[in-house]
Amino acid sequence: MKPALGVCYYPEHWPETMWADDAARMVRAGLSWVRIAEFSWSRMEPAPGDLQLDWLDRAIETLGAAGLKVVLGTPTATPPRWMLDRHPDMLAVDEQGHIRKFGSRRHYCFSHTGYVQECVRIAAIMAKRYGRNPHVAAWQIDNEYGCHETTVSYSPPALQAFRQWLAARYGSIGALNAAWGNVFWSMDYDDFDQIDLPNQTVTEPNPAHVLAFRRFSSDQVVAFNKAQADVLRPLTDAPLLHNYMGRILDFDHFEVGADLDIATWDSYPIGFLSDRLEADEAHKTAFLQQGDPDMQAFHHDLYRAVGRGRWWVMEQQPGPVNWAPYNPAPLPGMVRLWSIEAVAHGAEVVSYFRWRQAPFAQEQMHAGLLTPDNRPAPALSEARQTADDLKQLGEVNQTRAPVAIVFDYASDWAWATQPQGAGFDYFRLVFSAYRAARRAGLSVDFIPPGDIPTSGHDLILAPGLATIDPAWQDHLAQGTKLAILGPRSGAITDDFQIPEQGRPGLTGLDCHVDLVETLPPHISRPVNGGGSARHWIDRVSGNAPDLLTFDDGAAALKGIDGLWYLAGFPDDDLWDRVIAMAAEATGTEVKPMPPGLRRRQTERHTFLINYNAGPVDWNGYRIGGCDAEIIRNDPTDNG
Repeated sequence: MKPALGVCYYPEHWPETMWADDAARMVRAGLSWVRIAEFSWSRMEPAPGDLQLDWLDRAIETLGAAGLKVVLGTPTATPPRWMLDRHPDMLAVDEQGHIRKFGSRRHYCFSHTGYVQECVRIAAIMAKRYGRNPHVAAWQIDNEYGCHETTVSYSPPALQAFRQWLAARYGSIGALNAAWGNVFWSMDYDDFDQIDLPNQTVTEPNPAHVLAFRRFSSDQVVAFNKAQADVLRPLTDAPLLHNYMGRILDFDHFEVGADLDIATWDSYPIGFLSDRLEADEAHKTAFLQQGDPDMQAFHHDLYRAVGRGRWWVMEQQPGPVNWAPYNPAPLPGMVRLWSIEAVAHGAEVVSYFRWRQAPFAQEQMHAGLLTPDNRPAPALSEARQTADDLKQLGEVNQTRAPVAIVFDYASDWAWATQPQGAGFDYFRLVFSAYRAARRAGLSVDFIPPGDIPTSGHDLILAPGLATIDPAWQDHLAQGTKLAILGPRSGAITDDFQIPEQGRPGLTGLDCHVDLVETLPPHISRPVNGGGSARHWIDRVSGNAPDLLTFDDGAAALKGIDGLWYLAGFPDDDLWDRVIAMAAEATGTEVKPMPPGLRRRQTERHTFLINYNAGPVDWNGYRIGGCDAEIIRNDPTDNG
């Protein structure tokens, strides 16, 4: 696979006399893809049925004639104002019952059937007009599902759709009452129409009710996406994609991705460092202008799995953003480094957001590759340098990583519903495992929870996996040398009950969770030999050997050949011990990395990515600050 670069462009924002020059400058900068139109519904259809697409015809022709491949977006993330006159009840409602009004974007409820039909209509119009256009090489459906907390809606259309979803799922109200344990607090229902949405209750709603609503809300996103995909498929041979986001877990990306060809995501490393990552001030200061060394790679690897091997960065941060609490500029070299890192993890395209900084509206403080007055911004030269780098690099093909992590969106919904401890968070737990593998110099793949693990990874990690399918567990021994589950794995059924066999209920591992405790942030439980557990502790018993113990003698890690259970949320030191033990047990070679330096192995190359501001020496290599070293692999080296 030969990676390429692209950019996001908004021809409707600029005089048409600028388009041809913009396209030529993009090509000179080494860009070959351009995304357009995902926010332009009001210009495509300024009034109901009044289609004005000639400008879009000319924009596509201008860009294509310059040699650019167009990603055409369906504009359904920004319905025009007249749409509310036609469908006044289409707006989402937040948990407090407030209507989320017109005036920005993503102002729709996924459950509103009238709006879904409007989206299908405009997608069909576009597909019939551009589906066979030789310049349109890919389609993006909508934009950033879940952004601005827009997945879950408590609107009247959502209530009606939820009741129908429950009736289809459970069949009878008696089955629902039993599955939810509604005998508790006299919560039994006589009819599905009695069931409300799980908000504004006196105290905590039934967690089974909440989890069902979260599953329903995810299914609505899947159905919304599928409705447009089904319209586009017969009318184009170009791949379909969607641009996901960082640390957005409130719908199942694997299920959305099943109806698409390529997963893309929007990477904003510096914004995410301050806005979406828990870390101490020293860490955030050290990487203030670079981003966290693992946050981007985590999502690269996750979306490679969502896209079943095919993925892009659709929006790559080129400079200061406008939406984080603080918005420093990237250090020189970082835009190139982020781009190279994405390619190392398998990105087919890295696309910068945006071509020219907007001089108006909400994102006028968001940098682009050009300034608003059309001068080169600092990132433009780094994009040009990256394009030259990629020509020299040639093909970059992925190979199976030694480590796989099971990522389960429903586990996040479950633990957000009933965290039990304020410090427990599914993403943080999985991310801590990912970081540990990366500190050991190991490449990582992700796998969805429903996949039968037969891919042959040396080590599979499944921390916090809420529900364990017995059939899935039966295949673990075939799919890996060692699986490590826990903490808080196998803790509930799909309907949020403790399993009849108890927790974690692992076949062949005599390990039983007798009780759990959660700890405040300043408390941890030391483990004999080094490291400690925090946030969450499973107190376990059973005849499985103790591999690690807490300082009070209780088991911290139990296991037999091929299957271990981790009984706490490890700190970094404990994770490093566990990964080292697992590597020894599986014969996997680790290559411990200095802080801020990360390693990614591909079929032909080893990438050393240095997020530090200064140079780092490692294994005979000196990697400059905010730079990457690319080593062509020795075919005899399996490290």
